[in-house]
Amino acid sequence: MSASPALTAVAIETANLVEETATPGAFAPETLGRWAPSREKVLDFAARFGVDVMQDAEILQLHLAEDEAAEGFGLALRLVERFGGLAGVLAADRAELRRHVGDATILNFKILREAAGRVSLAALAARPVLSSFGAVADFFRAKLRGLPREAFWVAFLDKKNQLILVEALNEGTVDHAPVYPREVLRRALEVGATALVLAHNHPSGDPEPSRPDIDMTRVIVEAGKVLGVLVHDHLIVGARKVESFRALGLL
Repeated sequence: MSASPALTAVAIETANLVEETATPGAFAPETLGRWAPSREKVLDFAARFGVDVMQDAEILQLHLAEDEAAEGFGLALRLVERFGGLAGVLAADRAELRRHVGDATILNFKILREAAGRVSLAALAARPVLSSFGAVADFFRAKLRGLPREAFWVAFLDKKNQLILVEALNEGTVDHAPVYPREVLRRALEVGATALVLAHNHPSGDPEPSRPDIDMTRVIVEAGKVLGVLVHDHLIVGARKVESFRALGLL
């Protein structure tokens, strides 16, 4: 049978099995091992149709350690279902991942996440930050989406809005990351920043700013004015969207 480029490797394998057996229920998870694509078939599919149409589970399958590769797509699919997608798997705690995979696979996943962050950082540092909201959003999305706890990051900019550095200032619980405005501004003065872009995530997946988010941002904005440090934006990373305080009229 012919395959459309829109089909994934697993869809092709499934369709082939159903065509050959005409067995109802062939799509059920308990029969997964019968039709899930091998590593070689996933690679062949990616080579023919492009990596952009690969499923999250297929990408993860290619990064399983050798001793877990035999479980292949089935293990990768369980990880996707457990953590809500590729971003959730790559952002998951080591302790939580160890319930499902070993240290070698965890290291592979952390390398994937680090690579994504470095690519985004390179794009962010290549030009004035304010010239591309997309580059800023992409960087913080790569760093923050899927994290199980709130984390607060700051991009420190010079007077030309070029990036000086970007770093995490705090990590909290599933619904709160304590932020101390004096620490944000102290760090800005230490690195010679004249402007900031604030960012944090909402593990719930909803990027709508909360009242504490709004109040904390206003404190930083007002204190920054006294010290000559401008807050350009505050981004909140959710599961599917990045919200901007400036776009929402909150700055």
